[in-house]
Amino acid sequence: MVPSRGLRALCSVLLVGVSARLALGFYLPGLAPVSFCEEKERQRGAADCRSEIELFVNRLDSVESVLPYEYRAFDFCTVESENRPSENLGQVLFGERIEPSPYKFTFNVKKQCVPVCTKTYNTNNQEDKAKLDFLKKGMLLNYQHHWIVDNMPVTWCYNVEDKQKFCNPGFPIGCYVTGSGQPKDACVVDHIFSTQDTFYIFNHVNITIYYHKVENDGAEARLVAAKMEPKSFKNVDCSGPPMDLSNKFTGELKIPYTYTVDFVENKEIRWASRWDYILESMPHTNIQWFSIMNSLVIVLFLSGMVAMIMLRTLHKDIARYNQMDSVEDAQEEFGWKLVHGDIFRPPRKGMLLSVFLGSGTQIFIMTFITLFLACLGFLSPANRGALMTCAVVLWVLLGAPAGYVAARLYKSFGGEKWKTNVLLTAFLCPGIVFTDFFVMNLILWGEGSSAAMPFGTLVAILALWFCVSVPLTFVGAYFGFKKRGIEHPVRTNQIPRQIPEQSFYTRPLPGIIMGGILPFGCIFIQLFFILNSIWSHQMYYMFGFLFLVFIILVITCSEATILLCYFHLCAEDYHWQWRSFLTSGFTAAYFLVYAIHYFFSKLQITGLASTILYFGYTMIMALIFFLFTGTIGFFACFWFVTKIYSVVKVD
Repeated sequence: MVPSRGLRALCSVLLVGVSARLALGFYLPGLAPVSFCEEKERQRGAADCRSEIELFVNRLDSVESVLPYEYRAFDFCTVESENRPSENLGQVLFGERIEPSPYKFTFNVKKQCVPVCTKTYNTNNQEDKAKLDFLKKGMLLNYQHHWIVDNMPVTWCYNVEDKQKFCNPGFPIGCYVTGSGQPKDACVVDHIFSTQDTFYIFNHVNITIYYHKVENDGAEARLVAAKMEPKSFKNVDCSGPPMDLSNKFTGELKIPYTYTVDFVENKEIRWASRWDYILESMPHTNIQWFSIMNSLVIVLFLSGMVAMIMLRTLHKDIARYNQMDSVEDAQEEFGWKLVHGDIFRPPRKGMLLSVFLGSGTQIFIMTFITLFLACLGFLSPANRGALMTCAVVLWVLLGAPAGYVAARLYKSFGGEKWKTNVLLTAFLCPGIVFTDFFVMNLILWGEGSSAAMPFGTLVAILALWFCVSVPLTFVGAYFGFKKRGIEHPVRTNQIPRQIPEQSFYTRPLPGIIMGGILPFGCIFIQLFFILNSIWSHQMYYMFGFLFLVFIILVITCSEATILLCYFHLCAEDYHWQWRSFLTSGFTAAYFLVYAIHYFFSKLQITGLASTILYFGYTMIMALIFFLFTGTIGFFACFWFVTKIYSVVKVD
C-alpha cells in the first residue's frame, strides 16, 4: 500500500500491541526510488540518474458507468513506436491498461504551451462522426483520465467545502452544458463554460512536478508530487475561447492538444511520504475510528454474553449434572444435556455442507494472509494490481486445505461418496464464480471495455484452476479421507430424539435472520469505503483498519453463533450444523441488501450493461462473503459444542 502514517501506526498496534503516534511514512518494500537530474549532469556522468521523465496513461473510468475504456478508445494523442509496460494479473482483472504517452519532459526544464498533436474531424465522415460522438459520450458520463508519473498519480487538486483541498488522482475529459444552460460536473468551475447544449474538452494541461533534492547530493533529486490543472483552449498557442464541441456544429473540427510543465523544489516532502498529500485530502480517518469503536462495543457486548454463559450458567449446569447420582435425576432435567445423544448426529445434506466449509476455509485463509500482507504495506496502490494478484495466487495454492477440510468433515458425517465430495469441492463454488465472471466478461467484450479479460488471460486462469488448484484439492482430500474421522465426546443414539415445539425466537428462520445483524453492524461502515473504492474509483489505503475489522468480524460471527447455538440447545433443538453455518452466513444477505441500497442511493450509474455488471459482480462478492462468514460460524459452534459435551458425564 502507500506509505501511510496512520496505516503504519495501526499495523504496529495490531502486531505488537503498542499504540503509536502518527509517524512519517515508511519505505515501501519492493519499490525503489528513481533519481533524476538535469541533462548536463547526466551527460557529465557525475550522477547515476535519469533526465527524461515519462508520463504514462491508464484506463479512463467514470462514476456514472461501470465500463472502463482504454486511453486509445477516445482518439487522444498516442505514440505507436513504444511498447506497453508489463501488466500483472491483478491489473488485467481490474481492467487497467497502462501505456506510454506522447507527453515527454526533461527534468527541471520548464516548457510553455507545448503542442502534442492536433486531431481533425469531419462531421460529414461517418468514422469521424463516430469518434466525436464517443468523445462526447465520455464527457457526458464524466469519464476521467488517470495519468502516472514516476509510478504515482498525476493529481488534480481543488478546493471543496470548509476550504479543504481535495486531490483527485484523475481529471475529466471535459464537461457539458445542458440545453437549459445548466453546467454539469467540471463546467461549474468556470463561468466561461456557458453556451447551451455544448461540450467543452480539456485539451490543455498545466503540469507541476515537485521534487526533493537527495541529501548530501546537490545533483540528484526524487519526484515527490505531480499536480495538474485542466484547461480548454481553441487555439494551438493556448489562447482564445475554450474548445467547444456544439451538437449543432457541422463541418471540419480541429482539436489541438497542448501542455505546460513546471518544476518546483519542495524541501518538506520526503520520497517515502509522497503519497500523504493525496491520502490526507480524504477525510476518512475519523469515520474509520468511529467504525472501530462501534464494532468494539458490539464485540464487548457479545463477549460479555458468552462469558456469562460459559462462566455462570453453563458452569452451574455442568456442576449440577455431574453431581447427579441416578438416571432418574437426569430424566427430571431439561435443556442442552438431554440432547447429548443426538448432538453429533450427521446433518441432512452433509455433502453440500462439507463442500461449503472446504471452500469457506480456503477463502478465510486467503483473506487473512492477503490483508496481513496489505497491512504491512506489501500490497499498496503503488504496487498496482498486487492485491488482486496475491489473492488469486493464494486461492489457487490453498486448494489443499479446502480438500482436506471438506473430506475430513464429510467423513465425520458418515459420508461414503468421496469421489463426489472431492469433485464438488474442486468445482462447485469456483465454477459458480467463474460462470458469473465469464458472463460479465462477455458483456464487457460486447461493450469494448478495457475491463474485458483477454482470451489468453482467461486461458491462464483456467490453467491455474485446473492444473494447480484442482490437483491440490485432490491431494488435500486424499489426506483428509486417509485420517480417522473426528472423534466425538459422546455417542449418537440410533433413534433420533423428538424435538419439542419451538417458540418463535428459537425457530430456525428467526434465529438465522437475527444472527447476521450484529456481524453486519461491525462492518457496514468499512463496507461503504470498500464499495466506494470499487465503484466510485476512490483510492483505498486503510488496510490497517480493514485488518482490524476483519478480526472483529471473526470474533463477532463466532460469539453471535455460539450464543444462539446455546439458546437452541437449551430448547432441545440439536440441529446445529446447518443453523450455525447459516446464522453467521446470513450476514451476506444484509451485505446484498446494503449493496442494492448503495446502488440506488450513492451511485449515478446509468445504462443496462453497467447495471447488469454491478449486480453480477455483487453476487460474486455476496457468495464469497457467505462462504467466509458461514465457515467462521460453523467452526466456532463446533468448538463450543465439543467443549461443553466433553466435560459432562454421560451414563
